[in-house]
Amino acid sequence: MTRIIVVTSGKGGVGKTTSSAAIGTGLAQKGKKTIVIDFDIGLRNLDLIMGCERRVVYDFINVIQGDATLNQAIIKDKKTNNLFILPASQTRDKDALTRIGVEKVLTELIKMNFDFIICDSPAGIETGAILAIYFADEAIITTNPEISSVRDSDRILGIISSKSKRAEKNITPIKEYLLLTRYNPRRVKKGEMLSMTDVLDVLQIPIIGVIPEDQSVLRASNQGESIILDINSNAGCAYSDTVNRLLGEERHFRFIEEEKKSFLRRLFGR
Repeated sequence: MTRIIVVTSGKGGVGKTTSSAAIGTGLAQKGKKTIVIDFDIGLRNLDLIMGCERRVVYDFINVIQGDATLNQAIIKDKKTNNLFILPASQTRDKDALTRIGVEKVLTELIKMNFDFIICDSPAGIETGAILAIYFADEAIITTNPEISSVRDSDRILGIISSKSKRAEKNITPIKEYLLLTRYNPRRVKKGEMLSMTDVLDVLQIPIIGVIPEDQSVLRASNQGESIILDINSNAGCAYSDTVNRLLGEERHFRFIEEEKKSFLRRLFGR
């Protein structure tokens, strides 16, 4: 059965597209047929992060408006088997994204036997964000450990509980998870960031991943590679743990406590 998962947030710049790419890639690595859809019409970035920007010929809106078939618009990832991308339009207006059109595309993808459909939502509550949420079975709320980001994520939880298809039909609610990104235990200890516990106290939803602050994320994005492919990076390992939890496996939360320095590192100030 296909699982439709929206990766969303109330605030921009929290690592939503990076997370969508990493989670999609990780699921595909596990043998799950996965497609990641960019819902950010006019401001697409998913194709850049996944290194397929030069291969975009048709996009999500072309399919909705009947200018291309879904097979023509879908891009197969070159590095990871079972992974596909449906890019957003960079030139169309956000109003070109319609509920009927999105439903048609999702229905067709389900018929194509995708195990996972990852919807990379734009930030906030614009049309693309609402439509990305509307058809979802599960939602990964992405937030940084700062009060404005957490407050905006709390607002998105309200949208999910009231404006989704499941809410309209009064059926089983969307399953919600918290993904905490750019977490730095040292800054938490200094009081410069909220702790994981602080964020959980506010949002009151299960946590599926804690992604540490890591320069490797920017480097991977600039190279057009998903960070989860960098098995030597802390962020890559944390995303791998997140994917395993999403598949029902238990994983200890790493990178949530400050790393203790050895005697020699303390002695030489490293």
